[in-house]
Amino acid sequence: MRDQRDRLLMTPGPTALPPAVREAMTRPIHNPDVESEFTERYRELLGKLASVYRTDDDLVILAGEGMLGLEASVSSLVAPGETVLCLSNGLFGAGFADLVETHGGEAVLHEVPGNEGFDVESVEEAIETHEPAVATMVHCETPTGVLNDLDGVLAALDEAGVLTVVDAVSSLGGTPVPEGIDVCLGASQKCLSSPPGLSLLSVSDAVWTKVESTEQDSFYASLEPWRELSFDDPPAAFPYTHSVSNVYALEASVDRLLEEGLESAFERHEAAAARCRERGREIDLEPFAPDGLASPTVTALSVEGRAEELQKRVAEDHGVVLSTGLGEHADDLLRVGHMGYNADLERVDRTMDALSDALD
Repeated sequence: MRDQRDRLLMTPGPTALPPAVREAMTRPIHNPDVESEFTERYRELLGKLASVYRTDDDLVILAGEGMLGLEASVSSLVAPGETVLCLSNGLFGAGFADLVETHGGEAVLHEVPGNEGFDVESVEEAIETHEPAVATMVHCETPTGVLNDLDGVLAALDEAGVLTVVDAVSSLGGTPVPEGIDVCLGASQKCLSSPPGLSLLSVSDAVWTKVESTEQDSFYASLEPWRELSFDDPPAAFPYTHSVSNVYALEASVDRLLEEGLESAFERHEAAAARCRERGREIDLEPFAPDGLASPTVTALSVEGRAEELQKRVAEDHGVVLSTGLGEHADDLLRVGHMGYNADLERVDRTMDALSDALD
């Protein structure tokens, strides 16, 4: 059996963890319900996350994997029978529609092909036709490596007074996230290279107003309990006992990112993505996403029915762990996660050397 210490985790989340993040997980914990030390660290972490988000909006950290953030945004904002416009060019974009229906809303799915972006004029027509209260979309579709240009779409929705929910789980911290988003969703285990277990949300004033007027059908998957969270008299009354060690790890991850600087981190991700795509084309593996839509955080390489076979061979022979595609692309795409700690040229080269050998 291959020595696990030599294993290279190059999936598009969870990512490998930097030593400082692993060390942070081992710190003695504070009880968030009775000790002010945790409250103070949590409050400071929100300020640091605001720098990562580059926003003045409120920040919330939920104890749950990134999917909790997606569901909480829908659960908190969508009233029964309310229309939600779900923009989709991939699995997670379409998945928003399922969440809307689960919570009693009326989902209008606006779909385009997986390797295409959204046309602003057609979105404007959908807004005029359906008059949605909320619109959902995905910045980086992780299953296909597509990064959507959302600026024009967000502007059109804002002009129409539609609240926007954007899944930036696989882009936050690795590439600039568009401005003007009402709920911007992130997660700990992607570009921030922290363990899975925390959902991150930026929340606009308009969202809090909508939450207040919307009957909540959940407690854990609701933003409402977090609105009145006060840090004035610690310890804060958190809605539930927070995931203390995960918060410590996230703090270490965010500290690393801010120390490097966001622009430097974005450049590092671009360089890693360019190397991955270049090396892929050298071995006749074309990225699924066209150059204009290629994400700097994950590349999905077209392997035509060989994804599972190649994934197994690369792991067994070289100790490199990759992800296959999902849904209809399950065995046709092999995904390399060059995000966070893994946005590194040496790690990308080792990965592509292994994949080249597996193909031979």
